[in-house]
Amino acid sequence: MMPLSRFTVLDLTRVRSGPTCVRQLADWGANVIKVEATDEVDTGKGMGGERHGPDFQNTHRNKRGMTLNLKAPEGLAAFHRLVAKADVVVENYRPDVKERLGIDFAALSAVNPRIVLGSISGFGQDGPYAKRPGFDQIAQGMGGIMSVTGMPGQGPVRAGIPVADLTAGLYTAIGILVALLEREATGKGRWVHTSLLEAMIAMMDFQATRWTMKGDIPGQAGNDHPTTTPTGLFRTKDGLMNLAGGGQQMWDRIVATLGITEEAKDPAFATDKTRHANRDKTNALLQSRLIAKTTAEWVEGLNKAGVPSGPVYTMDQVFADTQVKHLGMAMPVAHPALGEIALVRAPMQIAGVACARSPTPERGEHTDQVLGEFGFTAAEIAALRAAKAI
Repeated sequence: MMPLSRFTVLDLTRVRSGPTCVRQLADWGANVIKVEATDEVDTGKGMGGERHGPDFQNTHRNKRGMTLNLKAPEGLAAFHRLVAKADVVVENYRPDVKERLGIDFAALSAVNPRIVLGSISGFGQDGPYAKRPGFDQIAQGMGGIMSVTGMPGQGPVRAGIPVADLTAGLYTAIGILVALLEREATGKGRWVHTSLLEAMIAMMDFQATRWTMKGDIPGQAGNDHPTTTPTGLFRTKDGLMNLAGGGQQMWDRIVATLGITEEAKDPAFATDKTRHANRDKTNALLQSRLIAKTTAEWVEGLNKAGVPSGPVYTMDQVFADTQVKHLGMAMPVAHPALGEIALVRAPMQIAGVACARSPTPERGEHTDQVLGEFGFTAAEIAALRAAKAI
């Protein structure tokens, strides 16, 4: 028994935001059933990349898979039978699609008042943009992150990961868990929904609040921290390193480690405020010393002094790092077709509980098994197949 094994989740999601949400539940043991369209309905390879590719395998692990044609009356009726015994449904269609399919919250809660529906859209379930298609980079642009990412004067730059998709999925998973906790007291389900745009704005955090509280429009700071100096990227004898040294105590440690006691007596470096006001001069002083030794030498010395610092890795270097190896972030999973593969494990650790490690299912791999568990007879399953509903 794993922490979430008592919950059954029907997964209607595609691409990334929705699957990211469901993965949080699947990794900790929820009985997740990935419901995909039949071959007749989805004649392509599906949305989310090649099924045996890294993206799809990492996103849809720890689930069982079945096919169901929700556009067929028989398929929709079968889905409602699943809903009657399930705990959670997750979807990331455009808001109007679920009403057309008959899988909106009103329809599902009529079948099962305890059901929790998690929905992710591009811009919200209502409002002037509700029917617009959503995409991560569009939300990045509209949510503000592109305006603060990149070098000053360079122009907007997208983040290197689909941050709106990922955070929308994470927020929805948190909302679903909140709804399940509330259901223990009320016996009733809830509709939990967010959007790429809402999630992106929420992730802007202090940058967004600089505007809402002070009317301050933050700009690009490049590799420097927008409000703390010195915090940024520096060149060393053999490469690059990050250093974070906000606050007087941290500054004193940097001064001692770099051996710049005399230079630091300049009034420009006297306080946090003056160092930030003279950021270029502060960074130039540090850079003049950091270039003298290797990244490894500085990282060891600065961390020993209690100053956060670290190298800048490419992805191969990330997984070669001794601490990353110790943490076991590359999680081995046995795949029947691909052999042993390595996925990225859930980042939180729960003492005494291991993250689930089953591979992504093939399309429809468990259709008959799942239907049988939900009470469908062999004759009913055959009828569904004859109607091309599965």
